This record gives sequence, structure tokens and C-alpha cells, in this order.
Amino acid sequence: MIQPVNGGRELLDEIESADCPAPRLWWLGHSGFALKYRQAIVYVDPLLGGRENRLVAPPISGQDVRHAGLILCTHAHAGHLDPGTVPAMLAESRRAKVVMPMSAAAHAHELGIEYQRMVTTNADLRVEFLDDRIYAVPSAHRQLDWTPTGGYPYLGYLVRFGPYTIYHAGDGAPYEQLAARLMPYNVTVALLPIGGEGNFTITEAAHLAGQIGAEWLVPMHYDMFPGCAVEVDRFIEHLLGQHPAQRFKVFQCGEGWSIPE
Repeated sequence: MIQPVNGGRELLDEIESADCPAPRLWWLGHSGFALKYRQAIVYVDPLLGGRENRLVAPPISGQDVRHAGLILCTHAHAGHLDPGTVPAMLAESRRAKVVMPMSAAAHAHELGIEYQRMVTTNADLRVEFLDDRIYAVPSAHRQLDWTPTGGYPYLGYLVRFGPYTIYHAGDGAPYEQLAARLMPYNVTVALLPIGGEGNFTITEAAHLAGQIGAEWLVPMHYDMFPGCAVEVDRFIEHLLGQHPAQRFKVFQCGEGWSIPE
């Protein structure tokens, strides 16, 4: 099992103490990120519980996270609303709430998450947190799967930190209106899944970043499990060869990176 480049108390202390006049991101493996801007700390799709077939060790444990403000879960699947992670984080971060699609609420409650700790959302709705705003857009997990009562079960989130916007696509692949939905937000960093069935290909990820004018492209969801494994060198070679003007960042698990001001 591959070990993260940073983890445990050292990583948690770094997240808590980091001075972030521009947003800083830490990759937690798979689709998981910690985001910080000024005093706001947001986790997205943290997958920190033990899984027998994982290729990369989790950098931290959910039960050790006491500083979360919001936890964003893009959909109800265990790799994104992890029963070994999210309830433990909520138990320790007593003021935190978890944002999720409306259709995920009943499943989350079965995992032991109280309804009062949830903020349910849907496409085109906004969540306010401190001075920051979080918008939701549909993600296509093979298809959009919209229902009148549950809305879109798979979401991506646009985290607006001051003048910066971080787009986390969750699971999903491009669909006809995705670029048009994203362009008004002036995406600074696009976090796109390039591993696993039904997600972006490397070519599609690079194309979407160009369509929406994302300043930075970050691949995710390619390292954790055998079925999602992608050689990230192919991503790097494609960007350098076919999209030389597109800036990109490839993380190591546990690594932090600040958006250049």
C-alpha cells in the first residue's frame, strides 16, 4: 500500500494553522479534498475509512478531524459519502454540517447522521458558509437520473472563495449542457475524475477545462482502487502535448497546494 507524503497530526496541524489569503487544497486520495480559504475549512468527498482493496493509505482518520466547517458529499455512494468517515467527522467537528443531494438524505440518516446535521441541495441552489458560497450543478453518472421528488442524485460543487471558484465534479462524465452551466462561474480550478467506469477520459477532462476557461486542471479519482487506476503520466503527457497552454496540478496524496495569486 502506498503511503501519503504527509498525514496524521502533522497534516491536520498544517490544515488548521495554514494562512490562506488564497485558497489552499490538500488531496486526501480518490475524490477527497480539504479546502481552506481564510478561516473556512471545507472537506469534499473525504474517503478516510479502511477499505481492504485500497491502493493508497488514508492520510488521516475521520475521527481525528475536529476543525471541519462543512463536509460536501457529491452523492450517496460509499466512496463519496463514506460510512467510515463522515459520521466520525461530524462527531468530532461538532459545529460542522454535511451538504448532500436531496435524494441522499434518507441513506445518510441510515448511516447515523442526524437530519439536523444535513444541508440538502440540488442543481442551481446555493449554500452560504461564512463569507463563501457553494453552488451545485448536476453530474452525469452514466446519465443525469433526475426525478421530480429527489432532484439530481449526483452533483458537482462550485465552491466560491472570494474571487476564486473551485469546481469539484464528483463522479461523472461530460454532457451537453455541462460547459454552459459552468462558464458563468469563471472556474479557477477544475477537479475532474479521470479514473473509473463512467467518468471523464483524459481527453474529455482537458477539453472541458478548455471550454470553461479553467485556469487550472487537477485530476482525481484515479489512484485509490484497482478499478479506477490510471497512469497519471498519460494525463501529464496529454496536457503537455495537446494542451500546452492549460495549467495543471498533479497532487500526491496528503500534499497541499495554494492557488497562485
